[in-house]
Amino acid sequence: MTYTTNEMMTVAAARRLKNGSVCFVGIGLPSKAANLARLTSSPDVVLIYESGPIGAKPTVLPLSIGDGELAETADTVVPTGEIFRYWLQGGRIDVGFLGAAQVDRFGNINTTVVGDYFSPKVRLPGAGGAPEIAGSAKSVLIILKQSARSFVDKLDFITSVGHGEGGDSRKRLGLPGAGPVGIITDLCIMEPEAGTHEFVVTALHPGVTREQVVAATGWAVRFADQVETTAVPSDVELTALRDLEARTAAAHGQAPGEA
Repeated sequence: MTYTTNEMMTVAAARRLKNGSVCFVGIGLPSKAANLARLTSSPDVVLIYESGPIGAKPTVLPLSIGDGELAETADTVVPTGEIFRYWLQGGRIDVGFLGAAQVDRFGNINTTVVGDYFSPKVRLPGAGGAPEIAGSAKSVLIILKQSARSFVDKLDFITSVGHGEGGDSRKRLGLPGAGPVGIITDLCIMEPEAGTHEFVVTALHPGVTREQVVAATGWAVRFADQVETTAVPSDVELTALRDLEARTAAAHGQAPGEA
């Protein structure tokens, strides 16, 4: 089966979610990838959303954290305060799955503004629970489409801390957990380099060149000594993803591909 770059990104991100792990999921691309994992490689993953659902198993992708589909399909629903206090700050979240508008070489995230804070070019959705997830989850995965506008040398605003200024910055800030362990894009997979915690390219998606990645990155991106090629999506993965998107589009009155 042929596939798009967006499908490759979603499949590659879904594969990073280990079966049986407890995952705090953001809306949008993270939710799509996490639910694809649940439908394919990780059927026993426990998906938690900010609004309180634990063990959510939505048949369609939620429009927001308040979508009734999440509560209706969850094993249980608890107050939002318990999600953050008991589950997240209590060290019970294995993976935080986040999106971003901008990300830098150390996995710090901006979802607040593009441009000057007081006179921004774009006012973004804001922090939500992302700063707490980035700060307290045992590990963090980031998914977003890659461009020089989104992969920037310096963030316009740091909404969620990844590895700070690199090196032992995160430890000095007193943040628990490993921080971001992977950035998955429509071009490649990046992982933090040991010691510096700068994100370097460890895998290229099929057909993608190093030159494409360099052109789509706002800093002088580096490549690991051994760069792998991401495995192409299987028919099972693509079928599950497309069926999920088709169900979502039908439920929300969207055109195919909008989900």
